[in-house]
Amino acid sequence: MTVETLPRLQGIQKPKGPLVLAILDGVGWGLGDGGDAVALARKPNLERLWRSSPTCTLAAHGEAVGMPSDADMGNSEVGHNAMGAGRIFRQGAALVQDAIASGRIWQGATWNWLMEAVGNDQPHTLHLCGLLSDGNVHAHIDHVIALIAAADHAHVQRVRVHALADGRDVAEGTFETFVAMLEAAMHAYHKRDYKVASGGGRMAITMDRYEADWSMVERGWNTHVRGRGRGFESVKQALQLLRKEAGGQSDQTLAPFVIVDAKGQPIGPVQDGDAFVFWNFRGDRAIEITRAFEDEEFDAFARGPQPKVRFAGMMQYDGDLTLPKHFLVEPPVIERTMGEFLAQLKLTTLAVSETQKFGHVTYFWNGNRSGLLEPDFEEYAEVPSDRVPFDERPEMRAHEITDLVLATLGVNNPPDFVRLNYPNGDMVGHTGNLEATVSAIQTLDVEVGRLMHVVREMGGILVVTADHGNADDMWMRDGKGRPQRDAMGVPLPKTSHTLNPVPLTIFDPVHVDDWRLRDFAKSGETPGLANVAATLFNLLGYAAPKDYAPSLIAPTR
Repeated sequence: MTVETLPRLQGIQKPKGPLVLAILDGVGWGLGDGGDAVALARKPNLERLWRSSPTCTLAAHGEAVGMPSDADMGNSEVGHNAMGAGRIFRQGAALVQDAIASGRIWQGATWNWLMEAVGNDQPHTLHLCGLLSDGNVHAHIDHVIALIAAADHAHVQRVRVHALADGRDVAEGTFETFVAMLEAAMHAYHKRDYKVASGGGRMAITMDRYEADWSMVERGWNTHVRGRGRGFESVKQALQLLRKEAGGQSDQTLAPFVIVDAKGQPIGPVQDGDAFVFWNFRGDRAIEITRAFEDEEFDAFARGPQPKVRFAGMMQYDGDLTLPKHFLVEPPVIERTMGEFLAQLKLTTLAVSETQKFGHVTYFWNGNRSGLLEPDFEEYAEVPSDRVPFDERPEMRAHEITDLVLATLGVNNPPDFVRLNYPNGDMVGHTGNLEATVSAIQTLDVEVGRLMHVVREMGGILVVTADHGNADDMWMRDGKGRPQRDAMGVPLPKTSHTLNPVPLTIFDPVHVDDWRLRDFAKSGETPGLANVAATLFNLLGYAAPKDYAPSLIAPTR
């Protein structure tokens, strides 16, 4: 799509040096108490920024990023969508909710295509696989329960559920609760053969992303599709035994399990003629298992005999790669992103992160589009992530990300705009390890200091913000915000995102007198992540597209 050329902005000039956007993934603005790893960390550079440079907070959850309600946490995908697109689009969870509520999902071509294979009491099986959770970040249990009800309505005789445990977007140890809800829903159709057939933790099997660890997907394939793995007579037995082993397994790292019959045979391997739905709506951790089903020349691992099935996703996870080919709910169409306008202006861009968040500063930032938008004006650089538990190495690859950025800024013609993502606050925060997360924030502070020094020397501008909260609250809390505690009085660790706002700071030593932060309080508006793009355009000396959320700044003259 060709976009219009943006006019110059009166009163703010393009900086001599680069505009650098540093996204501190998962670093929100918390309560400042003992569960706030951001507040606990020693961070002289960030504190100096917040104290001496223009700073505001942005909404990064709920309706501000296209989620169904303000009770829904934000996440990295919708956060980067909003920042890169400059507008709010209804996102995966809301779109699926709408499609189910209206019945549109069951009237679509994909559902009817699936039912051609398994409906009307045919002998084939409908397989449902995904994250069993109400976190509304990757998936929601209500969606799979709706799929089961629709299967009964379509006279599907046999359903097998392959359930992945969460423990990141919801509280740790809640998988049993969700399994009980699922099994109760299936029991309502007791005349049908509806059962859980396999499962495991989301960080142990199936839900890898960005090709960081294909062995996860291989374990999931063997578990769900081939029915190979440690067998148990029931999910209850599997969880009881697995929880006792290795000092107690968490939800997210729960070892894979397969449910077997009285003869020890798996009850739900995938066979020719079956249908298979992956019910996650979010794309990043759904793409690889989709490829395992759909890629003709797949070589990431040995699939073995590939069953001939009808495969569909809840949504299309990658529009450019058309993965999957069949999907139940149309994704949002996000066009006229910031990247398209920058290319039209012939402004050069560098996007950098390590593997864990590389797709966020590229694919999600660009409106769920893969690859370079304009090769002549863009460069994407990925730093390979380590394959170790994040709390064992909380520094992750932050230093190497900064090294790469600074090396690029040191060339003769540095890029006009750099966006980078430091994953530490989110990835380490998800472990629930408060001490490690404090260390992660201290690592980020060092790297922000390095960026500040170089940007100042080059006459550039540094914008530091985040995509959602996580590290800012590491404690489970009750309805009044008080920490929930175990029998010993120790606060229970929290591994999910938060509903807290995120800070945004503009470090502009040269041009700071040319602009001011807008006072949104006067208009009753609450700025959010969608306001970031227009702000960046203004800092580059251009007016923002008219349909973008308004800039956070205004010229002083």
